[in-house]
Amino acid sequence: MKLFSDKESGQGIIEYALILILVGVIIFVILTLLGPAISKFIQDLVAPI
Repeated sequence: MKLFSDKESGQGIIEYALILILVGVIIFVILTLLGPAISKFIQDLVAPI
C-alpha cells in the first residue's frame, strides 16, 4: 500500500523548489539593497592594511 501517490510526491518537490526560489529572490534583493554598504564596509576594513 502506497502512502503517497506520485502526484503528491511531485507536489512536494514543487513546493521545495518554490521555497528555494523564494529564498534566492530574498537573498538577491537583500544583497542588491545592501551591496554598496557591504562594499564600503569591506573597503574600510582593508584600507588600513
